[in-house]
Amino acid sequence: MRSSPVAGRRRMSPQARAAWLFLAPSLAVLGAFSLYPMLRAGYLSFTSYNLLGSPDWVGLRNYRQLLHDPDAGRALLNTLYYSVVTTVLSVLLALFVAVILNRKFAMQAFARTAIFLPFIVSTGIISLAWTYLLNPQVGLLTQWLAHLGLAPAQGFLQTPGWAMPAVIAVGVWKNLGFYVVMYLAGLQSVPRELYEAAETDGAGPIRRFFRITWPLLANQTMLVAIIATINNVQVFDQIYVMTNGGPIHSTETLVMLLYHDGFTQLQFGYASALSWVLMAVMFVLTLGQFFYFRRRAVSY
Repeated sequence: MRSSPVAGRRRMSPQARAAWLFLAPSLAVLGAFSLYPMLRAGYLSFTSYNLLGSPDWVGLRNYRQLLHDPDAGRALLNTLYYSVVTTVLSVLLALFVAVILNRKFAMQAFARTAIFLPFIVSTGIISLAWTYLLNPQVGLLTQWLAHLGLAPAQGFLQTPGWAMPAVIAVGVWKNLGFYVVMYLAGLQSVPRELYEAAETDGAGPIRRFFRITWPLLANQTMLVAIIATINNVQVFDQIYVMTNGGPIHSTETLVMLLYHDGFTQLQFGYASALSWVLMAVMFVLTLGQFFYFRRRAVSY
């Protein structure tokens, strides 16, 4: 009996079967270490759980508590503050540096390496080094700025109004090289004929940038902005090493609050609810950027 055309079309091709076999190990790891913890946290967010007993179902109590928790509100604002400012500065500085490094000049390779080097160094080590540099007693950078009258007496990381800007500056400097490399890849793919035609028509460097470079880098900008946002919303180790959420909770983000509530207070149900709020914030910011840049994407 001949098989029907529909049944034939439903058969998996050898190429598709081989692709799924190659993907299976990675999918298994992704499911075990990403999907299952996420679903488990979703379940625990509706329970009261402290590791000492079985989870007790409490429904939406943890989420209602979040709405009235001033610490959660402050941590959300700090997270948005850090994420938005760091992402915007990273995108603008990375584009500016990439445009400069895309030109031929002496020691170009050295400059590219120097910009990229901080990215491959551990965040903990970078944060520890900057903590000493910004220390008001032994930090060279703070002492130099103090002589110029540009440093607070208590130090940057010990002053509530200066702690978050200092942390943001370190975060931008740490990851700048990675975003520069992404922009350099986009710049080198832009056809040179477009610049030559614009130059022939009398367009200057600034006009060529805003009429050619910036529109044609919309895809790279979207990718850089989304990656930066995801990384910045989840910032933890840098703040943990440099300020531990202080002073006076001025740098306490959602991840820091989640850590303290979950692993210090053993309120794993409440911490799980915080993790889902964090994921919702990340999803909204990423989706907003995707739709914003997708309308401005240019093909060539």
